[in-house]
Amino acid sequence: LYCLLLTAYCLLLTISLILHRIISYLRYFFSATNAHGIHSPFVYELYTCLISKQKDYYDFKLLKQYRQSLVKNTKTVELIELGAGAVKAPQKVIVKNIYKSSCHNERDTQLLFKLVDRFQPLYIIELGTCLGVSSLYLAKANTKAKLYTFEGNPDYASIARNAFQQYKANNIQLIEGNIHTTLSPLIESLPRLDMVYIDAHHDYEPTIHFFNLCLSKSHEDTVIIFDDIHWSPAMEKAWAHIKQREEVKQTIDLYQFGIVFLKSSQAKEHFTLRYY
Repeated sequence: LYCLLLTAYCLLLTISLILHRIISYLRYFFSATNAHGIHSPFVYELYTCLISKQKDYYDFKLLKQYRQSLVKNTKTVELIELGAGAVKAPQKVIVKNIYKSSCHNERDTQLLFKLVDRFQPLYIIELGTCLGVSSLYLAKANTKAKLYTFEGNPDYASIARNAFQQYKANNIQLIEGNIHTTLSPLIESLPRLDMVYIDAHHDYEPTIHFFNLCLSKSHEDTVIIFDDIHWSPAMEKAWAHIKQREEVKQTIDLYQFGIVFLKSSQAKEHFTLRYY
């Protein structure tokens, strides 16, 4: 009986989450604008020259090789979920299935690459390494930068670490362990943060906690990128809170990503822009 009730509860949660995502995407779809709705010169340039513009880079072909290797990877590893929606006990999963369900598509990771290429950050933090796909795009865009990426699953970390070596991403430092204990000491040791990509523990309190920690070493030109801002009601609540913070001046909602700018010279504005 307990197992049946637990199964029914999980099914209801899944259905509720699916319905939320459908409704949130429809809200985004009908509210998003293109370049004609942008009045900020800074955001207009960013949208027309980077976000909505397709541009090819040599590294994209190289990094696609890693994607193709993951699609064919039938190795079994342990799935140890530490964030929102986590299961209680480890499960065995195939690497290619992790890639399909948890790694971003090419367009999303290419956008991360282009953002690094545009702003040229030297100190980058990524919360949530997974198999290292996004990490490689972030690191290859500026080889002079130092990327610190955090992963709590030892099997995932091992796969990512091997990929970093194979693709000669020597500017990546992978920090393994529980992010709630490893993040703060690392941030304290850095002189500043130029870019932050938050893709870990998709829930309200952890997201706000990570944001507050990163703000302690942020500056006028720091760019903070949040993943899955519409993933759940809790993530939408976190995004709404972040937009209202005094330190935040301009935000861009691309549905998948929320991009935050702290420039005090900019008027406080929020943009929902067409991306998909």
